[in-house]
Amino acid sequence: MQKQQLPQSPEAQLQESSGIEDASLILAGAHYHLIAGLPAVAELDGCPVSDALPPIRIVALYNFTPFEDIVALRGPLQEACDREGIKGILLLAPEGINGTIAGSDDGMERVLEHIRALPGCEELEIKESRAPEMPFRRMKVRLKKEIVTMGQPNIDPRKDVGQYLAPEEWNALISDPDTIVIDTRNDYEVAIGTFKGAEDPKTRSFREFPEWFRNRRKELEAKGRVPKIAMFCTGGIRCEKSTSFVKAEGLDEVYHLKGGILKYLETVPEEESLWEGECFVFDQRVSVKHGLEIGSYDVCHACRRPVSEKDKVSPMFVQGVSCPHCHNERTEEQRQRYAARELQEKLARQRGKEHLGTQQK
Repeated sequence: MQKQQLPQSPEAQLQESSGIEDASLILAGAHYHLIAGLPAVAELDGCPVSDALPPIRIVALYNFTPFEDIVALRGPLQEACDREGIKGILLLAPEGINGTIAGSDDGMERVLEHIRALPGCEELEIKESRAPEMPFRRMKVRLKKEIVTMGQPNIDPRKDVGQYLAPEEWNALISDPDTIVIDTRNDYEVAIGTFKGAEDPKTRSFREFPEWFRNRRKELEAKGRVPKIAMFCTGGIRCEKSTSFVKAEGLDEVYHLKGGILKYLETVPEEESLWEGECFVFDQRVSVKHGLEIGSYDVCHACRRPVSEKDKVSPMFVQGVSCPHCHNERTEEQRQRYAARELQEKLARQRGKEHLGTQQK
């Protein structure tokens, strides 16, 4: 019998899309609450509070730019982060930089200064949020072949990508019947929310997207259709590559949502929105809704997929051990190991300490 290919877990997806190589750095870290888009002076219960911002600044960043010698860049970047107390993951590849880091405001500014001084990195793509405590355990600068793994060596987002559309322009495009709207994220992400009418490629890994698109294009050509293509992802980086790939395949009218789903949910009023459901995110929020409010999903600590309240009443859900999505994918030995880890983490929380176990596979 042919072995069933399992869906790619969010740990693996973190490597491809958000720059987090070791999911235990964030997903198995201390429980914290990210707050995005807060004003400089927050207002709590109607009372202005000037120091209401949580102290930890979290920055997700990427930039496509040619690096000739990533080995030479690695050491000084690691040293700069360590010196400033910055933690997280940064990926360096010949095509650029990608990652998520956290630390104090002053330390972050100095590290961003260092990164912006790298060749071609003057204009970084950055998204920021805040946390009351450090969400990462350590700092790693890793060398990779790609900063977001697609496995298509002949495409170059630095030279040709789709046309960016601001969130306020997005609704008109995806409401056009001549537009094919494609969600470039993985199946477990799409399952909890997507744009109205969007096609779900049902990919388990971003590497599967090119094959899916080529097959879909053949179907469209058989019907005599040459539609406009609109693509979107969580924060924008996957669309840099997917639109570059689609254009390299010979299509011209290719668009993508600037800033991704997160920017759309942050800026488009809910009453005008064409988004349905919640958006999966790779941090302790698990999912967000309009206005980037914390969503209703939890995460399975065995497979890292999102779980709903309905999932949690299933007999297949055991906290830290399994959920309806992964129960039949794990061996009894794995479940016993997860149960032991969950117990260790529970005891560590009771002692007020974080369990620094190894990443689950």
